[in-house]
Amino acid sequence: MKALLLIDIQNDFLPGGALAVADGDEIVPIVNRWMSEFEFVVATQDWHPADHGSFVSQHAANHVGEIIRLDGLDQIVWPDHCVQGSQGAEFASGLNVQGIHHVVQKGTDRLIDSYSGFFDNARRKATNLEAYLRNHDVDELHVMGLATDYCVKFTVLDALDLGFKVTLHTEGIRGVELNAGDCALAIEEMKSAGALMTQEITK
Repeated sequence: MKALLLIDIQNDFLPGGALAVADGDEIVPIVNRWMSEFEFVVATQDWHPADHGSFVSQHAANHVGEIIRLDGLDQIVWPDHCVQGSQGAEFASGLNVQGIHHVVQKGTDRLIDSYSGFFDNARRKATNLEAYLRNHDVDELHVMGLATDYCVKFTVLDALDLGFKVTLHTEGIRGVELNAGDCALAIEEMKSAGALMTQEITK
């Protein structure tokens, strides 16, 4: 069974948002066109407590983009974003949320970030994403969303590691690019790990 997996298509990751991805809004109509092609559509949602340890507001001596230690792990300092219940955490207004069958919230523990839709960054805890997919006999994932070089990449890599077949729809992703070339490197890493790539835009 195939499923469409949408990664963090939320207001704070769109232009004007707290952690805006350049041209992130461009993927919304692309995603909407594809949703009707899949029996199951699952979406991940960054869902941080207001005092999440990755937030710059929690580190007076640090700036966005710097790396700190958070509960034993290297952690990039990010702008405060996708705070639980906030407008920024809501799905993009143009996204067809009625077509989403299941939402997986991540990043809820203030002491550890969760780029992947499957696990936190240390794999200390799993979300319910894998269990939901297995319960619906899903073995093939088609992935779109934000951002290429972080949450999309780590979700795809975990999916492959868990044994799912993965196709990345490159027309439906955009990246942060903290450093020039990050997105290209992320795509190459996903491809090398076994993800298939497509630039099909006919649907």
